Amino acid sequence: MRLAALTGGVAAMLTLARLSGLRLTRSERRLTDRWRRVAVEPRGSALLGISFRPLQAEALGLDAKATLQTLLDYPFDVVRLGAYWNRMELRPAGFRSDDLDWQIGAAERAGKKIVLCIGPVKSFGYPEFFVPAHQLSRPLPEGTLVDAGSHPSLLAAAIAFATRIVECYRERESIIAWQVEHEAVDPLGMEHSWRLGAGFVADEVAAVRQADPTRPIMMNGFLPTSLPVRLQQWWRTREQGDSLAVARRLADVVGIDYYPRHALVGGGGWGLYLDGSHRRSSRLGTWVDVPRGPMLISEGQAEPWESVTTPPGPAGKAMFSCRPEDVIGNYNRCLAWAQRSCLRLDAYLFWGAEYWVMRQLRGDPHYLQAFIRVLETA
Repeated sequence: MRLAALTGGVAAMLTLARLSGLRLTRSERRLTDRWRRVAVEPRGSALLGISFRPLQAEALGLDAKATLQTLLDYPFDVVRLGAYWNRMELRPAGFRSDDLDWQIGAAERAGKKIVLCIGPVKSFGYPEFFVPAHQLSRPLPEGTLVDAGSHPSLLAAAIAFATRIVECYRERESIIAWQVEHEAVDPLGMEHSWRLGAGFVADEVAAVRQADPTRPIMMNGFLPTSLPVRLQQWWRTREQGDSLAVARRLADVVGIDYYPRHALVGGGGWGLYLDGSHRRSSRLGTWVDVPRGPMLISEGQAEPWESVTTPPGPAGKAMFSCRPEDVIGNYNRCLAWAQRSCLRLDAYLFWGAEYWVMRQLRGDPHYLQAFIRVLETA
């Protein structure tokens, strides 16, 4: 009787873990050539591309310009670049655009289309918060909504910066869309609990439209793939909806950030993961109101997301959160979902290109080759 009860309890716990997506497993896996054998979904009319994060390149020990130049040599269509406010406005009344000028020029010489994220408060790539220190007299208060009433000077400065970026680059034909904020109204992971108010973001969007009424505005949000993430996202954004909901209301193009597997904690060679990769492609949009208009995968996971900021790259190993075959598998899942759901998917942007270059320089071309295989066969 006790054995039966114990067995039933273990089975129930395993079932609950499966439903929640929780998985305890070894973090490092042996590299294989499985990525060579995974079938690649046809992309149809979707453009393929990457995001480029100069700060991430530097964190990985790379030269940012050389890394971007290496990546631009590959035959993808679109690159997403960021106008990082605190890297362009180093002091009051100061403005330096030379680094972004170079990135845009390099992309144009390579024949790439550009999605330019103008932030201003939040942009893609850690730490995702790029307000210059001189624009904030004190840190944003945790647990609050940041809006025009609480931070009017920040909103005014953000609009001025966004307008300046648009006016500076709107004559560049290579730019096909402006991205306003990044996961605009969601908290900054688990590190901060303040959030931008939807009205704050709406004012930024209006300013960008006024500065350039000819280009679409893209806004992105995180797609939950496990029940704990969905519940947490709902609770933390319940007053005004999450970033995908706000994007549907304000943007012309909705970007979806898709990360099916990431570590919660790790140590001693083990990790506790939230793993939504087992969800069938037809159920990817179960927990969100999927847009029926123009849409792209703004971030398709193609690098590990472990419990540390900079993803590890152990020699001869792959981290469980994203192996080379997952670069293709995650792409496949999104393309299949869009096709089966009759959704218009304009582009798929792979996330993690700097990591691939780092791995290649260390003698492991698997991640980069998996990306190339998609380009060649999709």
